[in-house]
Amino acid sequence: MPNNFSIEIEGGIEEPPMVGRNIGVIMKLGVLKEPADETRVAIVPTSMKKLLKAGFEVIIEAGAGRLANYSDQAYTDAGATIGTREEALACANIITIRFPGVSGLAEGTTLACVSDPFRNPQHVKDCIKANITLLSMDMIPRRLSRAQSMDVNSSQDNLSGYKAVLLGASQVPKGIPMMTTSAGTIRPAKVVIMGSGVAGLQAIATAKRLGAIVYASDVRKSAAEQIESVGGRFIEVDGMDDFEDEAGYAKPLTPEFIQKVNDTVCGVASDADIIVTTARIFGRPAPITVPSSAVQNFKSGAVVVDMNADVGGNCEDTVAGEVITTDNGVIIVGTSNLPGTIATTASMLYSNNLTTFITSLVDEGKVKISEEDDILVGAPEGSDFYVNGMGGVLICKDGELHPKQTRLGGALE
Repeated sequence: MPNNFSIEIEGGIEEPPMVGRNIGVIMKLGVLKEPADETRVAIVPTSMKKLLKAGFEVIIEAGAGRLANYSDQAYTDAGATIGTREEALACANIITIRFPGVSGLAEGTTLACVSDPFRNPQHVKDCIKANITLLSMDMIPRRLSRAQSMDVNSSQDNLSGYKAVLLGASQVPKGIPMMTTSAGTIRPAKVVIMGSGVAGLQAIATAKRLGAIVYASDVRKSAAEQIESVGGRFIEVDGMDDFEDEAGYAKPLTPEFIQKVNDTVCGVASDADIIVTTARIFGRPAPITVPSSAVQNFKSGAVVVDMNADVGGNCEDTVAGEVITTDNGVIIVGTSNLPGTIATTASMLYSNNLTTFITSLVDEGKVKISEEDDILVGAPEGSDFYVNGMGGVLICKDGELHPKQTRLGGALE
């Protein structure tokens, strides 16, 4: 909508006032172009209205949104400034998806990204040494109700589960739904989803919508009801308990139980058309849930979509970034960045998460890092949501690791 109002002053008419900025205070926010293998962008044009209203001046590195189908013109039309990388890096606040490194960042810069600190402790060490405030969005306390609109793990995992099934459907050499034709009846495909977190539940629902018969497993016995609610059939393993930690992630399992789960689920998957693996343990390499011995028993033409190829893979035969076919005709999809394959939507959701997050930190025209904010520092001791040794998204500030990040401190040694 055009802005048709102006203010009359002595001697003429003043230009319309800047809408959305705090009077006298402007916070600079830089958005960087991601590395060559990342198609997403951290902030999209539709987020600009909320950012401007909160008082940010947003500088987008030229071409940052191109691979996600957001043009520089779309950003400028929405109120952003297109600049060089150096200009974006000079902002006091930086938002990215991947960790961009500390080169070019001034001391005291606030960086919000997905740094995966347990797998990449050097990122944390670099920020401590450079006196960068690191906010790692994958560390968000996901059980807090206020965190849900900021939870990048859930938003991106949801899309990953959806796309994993589509990749499987595109590779499998048969139809998915039951079809009755004059030439005969086609039986529906059998799909097995290993794991029913956010990604797994979306994968189950997507496969069911395509018309498949869907079986699903999880190490959390409580997941059975969720699986059935989206159309799956729960695969139960003898001795199964609720293997979930206080942060809401799957616990590491004993080798014996892992073997038992593998044997049971891979047995169900032996005649499946599509198998999607989703098992991801926070801060650790992905567990092997589909060993090579199981792949050898899968039928020719079966497709395994490994959602964790980027962290070692759930399938022992996965090759990260590649689609391979085994000697017995099993197709294994090792796409490493599933959200990046639907970059337009993935960027929009990530941008919504980060915009909600960064604007929540604004206090009197400044980005305030508060020790009272549970999103930043984790729930207090005694709370139902307290996790011993874990803080929130605030990893380090003023050249020091946050004192609540004791588990991470152990990984830095």
